[in-house]
Amino acid sequence: MQEMGGTEGPAVELSGREKAYLYVRDQVLTSPAATGSFLNEQELATRVGVSRTPVREALLMLQAEGLVEMVPKRGAHVPAMSGRQIAELMELRGVLERHAASRALEEGRVPLEVMRSALAEQEAFATDPSAEAARAFIDWDGRFHQFLIDAAGSELLSRTYSGLRARQLRVGLTALFSAPDRQHRVCAEHQAIIDALEAGDESLVHEKINTHLEVTLQILLRA
Repeated sequence: MQEMGGTEGPAVELSGREKAYLYVRDQVLTSPAATGSFLNEQELATRVGVSRTPVREALLMLQAEGLVEMVPKRGAHVPAMSGRQIAELMELRGVLERHAASRALEEGRVPLEVMRSALAEQEAFATDPSAEAARAFIDWDGRFHQFLIDAAGSELLSRTYSGLRARQLRVGLTALFSAPDRQHRVCAEHQAIIDALEAGDESLVHEKINTHLEVTLQILLRA
């Protein structure tokens, strides 16, 4: 299945299971409102344009990833993320992003241009209070960080990070609605990361990444 980030090959026709998987992972499970709900297989099948069988297969794949729980006679349940799971997510992100930054600096391929472009897109949505703008803001947030990850030049690293997408979008949206003016603060934190990368200061880059993730973590733990 094609993931966000990494090297993209020729367009490939997706199977019904893959279409259902990507739709549920990237559209349904990223919403904070999905937490605690049960997913209706028939409704999902109608939305995706497939039968219920590939939807069930997709839900089983998502269960294996810990994104849903299959409850007998009830269907697929979307569990809330615990404080421990959120902390582990931020810790893993930190490990991957610091490593990618070090590799990018070492090999002279820091993606400053595309990271600046992603930040500019975020800033365009920062003052819009709508739910649609918040979703777009967080989507560009994911791209900002994925560009840095991809600069490490490791397909496995890019795929691993991309696999965190659903969780990151969900917690990102939660954080936006849990702290005043979080959008502008995120943009400032992203600018600090860009500035450190441009300066070529590895320790400072790590510090700015750590600060960004720690601020988000504390907001989520208070939410």
